[in-house]
Amino acid sequence: MNYLRDIVHRLRLGQSERAIARDMRLARRTVRKYRELAATAGYLETSTPLPEVQALASALGPEAKPPPTVSTVLPYKEVVIQHLDAGVEIMTIFDRLRDDYGYAGSYSSIRRFVHRLRPSEPRVYLRVHCAPGEEAQVDFGYAGLLVDPTTGLHRQAYIFVMTLSFSRHQYAELVFDQRMPTWLGLHRRAFESFGGVPARVVLDNLKAAVLQASVYDPVLSEPYRRFAQHCGFVVSPNRPATPEHKGKVESGIHFIKRSFLAGQEFIDIREANRRLAVWVTERAGARPHGTTHQPPLALFRAHEQQKLLPLPSQPFELVETKIVKLHPDCHVTIDGSYYSAPYRYVGRQLDAYIFERVVQLLCGTALVATHLRALSKGEWHTRLEHYPPGKAAFLEKTPERCRQLAANIGPATREVVDTLLAERPLDRLRSVQAILRLTETVGPGRMEAACRRALFYGDGRYRRIKTILDAALDKVPLPEPAVSQKPPPVFAFQRPATEFFGPGSATRVLEQARA
Repeated sequence: MNYLRDIVHRLRLGQSERAIARDMRLARRTVRKYRELAATAGYLETSTPLPEVQALASALGPEAKPPPTVSTVLPYKEVVIQHLDAGVEIMTIFDRLRDDYGYAGSYSSIRRFVHRLRPSEPRVYLRVHCAPGEEAQVDFGYAGLLVDPTTGLHRQAYIFVMTLSFSRHQYAELVFDQRMPTWLGLHRRAFESFGGVPARVVLDNLKAAVLQASVYDPVLSEPYRRFAQHCGFVVSPNRPATPEHKGKVESGIHFIKRSFLAGQEFIDIREANRRLAVWVTERAGARPHGTTHQPPLALFRAHEQQKLLPLPSQPFELVETKIVKLHPDCHVTIDGSYYSAPYRYVGRQLDAYIFERVVQLLCGTALVATHLRALSKGEWHTRLEHYPPGKAAFLEKTPERCRQLAANIGPATREVVDTLLAERPLDRLRSVQAILRLTETVGPGRMEAACRRALFYGDGRYRRIKTILDAALDKVPLPEPAVSQKPPPVFAFQRPATEFFGPGSATRVLEQARA
């Protein structure tokens, strides 16, 4: 109708049909047609005001349209409707018309026909405007391969972006993973760069933040839930498969990819992050934004920074939570290291809260164990009180500890223990522990007496000492040692016989004796 009104206006000014057709890109016969209709209706009189659109529509008729083309699917309209009512897909309708009814048309014809029969409603988006400091949107985007400076190898990198919804000012950082420690650390550094915390964080349903994605009842991961409570912000997960609900950060990631990363080469990820920090301030923060038409950094400093929540006074330490099982050895396995818990929880699942320096094990809401966090894989963190009494005693009574306990009982007991522990190649530690365990029943006095008797008879084994105690022989006095007989005196000459008898004296004595 606006075209018709413009045609009438040009005709009133005396413009020729050829000129009107050329300027408005219409056929001359179309201009001639409307000239005749306008003249008949009296619209070409310059003395009268230019008619309104509604009057032109009623007088000159509707807009000219090309003649409609009859669809090749029209003869099968009822069949198509039946299939649509049954929930059959368009491709399947095409297959059935072709196989069952000999349809010779194209799939596009059926698709156009169906869309005319059942036109879909246009998809409408609601643009949400946020107050200063009210909201931030976060997301990851793939950033290609970057060099890891610790290994010198190329790894897949990701770009993390947090965009403040009011000013569009953002924080960006390149990382190699999306694990929980990385996720929380990125949030902390983003808040520190802003100098405050937004009231709400809108995010996608990645596993580091949302364990179960749902429209109405999403389940947050425990570390992220605690982190949000610690910092004071509210977590607002998207509906599943709706990235347009966080379009501000999506646009920010797209801008970084095509403006900062595209065509760039970096020595490693550290150098890339240094240049990215400068780019966020001097390029992304200084250019007029396409929606606000103001520089994001200036808008942030002028209106949003002072509206952010204050940073928490204490750092957040919880890194990760896991569900672990307590094995029969009274230990759970976390990141390749082993932590003990009370034996009564063997076979049950515990919640492991992993902090930067400690590890806590909980059963429900009850704290059952706390350990220092292992510095490397393969470490064992064991507390003896987590074992049953009999098992803990074996670990507690080391050879040195057994010697100390035996010395406290008496010298005979210490001698028995030292003799058993010195025996090679047999390991007598269990025998020593069993002997010392007998003290809990008979007391140190009887144990010392039993060990003294065993040493007297030269047999300090566990079985002999237990037999002595069972028979109460430790109460029987030891026999007195036998009185030693003095050996007969041994006579020895101090001087040789030649001093008393001269040479040949012995021969004369013998001869006299024969006579």
